Amino acid sequence: MAVPKRKMSRSNTRHRRAQWKASPPQLMPVVIDGTRYLVPQRLVKAYELGLLNPEG
Repeated sequence: MAVPKRKMSRSNTRHRRAQWKASPPQLMPVVIDGTRYLVPQRLVKAYELGLLNPEG
């Protein structure tokens, strides 16, 4: 694991942290039992296989 060799200033730390932005998941339509659901793209296969329940 990378370890900094010296202390980073508070300004630099906060500026670096500010670059990380969370983005909402891309939703894809999936039809399960005749009902259309919007689910995250990375979970489409799990919903199609019945591993996840779209109602919660």
